[in-house]
Amino acid sequence: MNTLKVPYIEGIEKMSFGEMDLAMETGGCKSVIGHAEWKEYPYRPDVTFSVARSSTHLAVLYHVRGLDLRAVATGDNGNVWEDSCCEMFISDPSDGTYYNFEMNCTGTLLAAKRASRESARHFGPEELSQITRHSTIPKGLIEINGTVFSWSIGMCVPFRLIGVNPEHLPVSLRANFYKCADKSAHPHFLSWNPVEVPSPDFHRPEFFGELVF
Repeated sequence: MNTLKVPYIEGIEKMSFGEMDLAMETGGCKSVIGHAEWKEYPYRPDVTFSVARSSTHLAVLYHVRGLDLRAVATGDNGNVWEDSCCEMFISDPSDGTYYNFEMNCTGTLLAAKRASRESARHFGPEELSQITRHSTIPKGLIEINGTVFSWSIGMCVPFRLIGVNPEHLPVSLRANFYKCADKSAHPHFLSWNPVEVPSPDFHRPEFFGELVF
């Protein structure tokens, strides 16, 4: 099981993208989303990510370089996984559920609390407004194939939105990080911690890695 030690960066949720990028480069914990478990989807873009926390938020920043750029879902809680998308899934330590935060390359976000893929409560506008978002690709409808792009997205999620009291953090949380683009010209399904099932399925908490605080 992959493990990351999450460092503390004061006020990261209040930073601009440039400030967050520099803070993550110098003080975040960096890793790679590189496991491609399914032979029918061999394409593997280059994807790195960094994690950190403040006293109130968990932060993740993704850097992507690869073919195609797709952003067809322009409204929150839409089908962002079909676009150029990065994801964070994290378990709720109190009740056995998990949360998925899926963001496409323009910052459109899907967020939900789930007992399973089928059983979910999507976040409403008030909850979504509490999540800090960054993207280097401007908002808009995009579908460009066969060209190499480099782009970044980031998010800072309040601990309280994932069932965690920020004044009493757990020793660790189970989580996984993903890169996908289901309907791009080069579809792919990459994970940080391996997901050892016959076909692509990110909704598998038993294959989450560990974030240590």
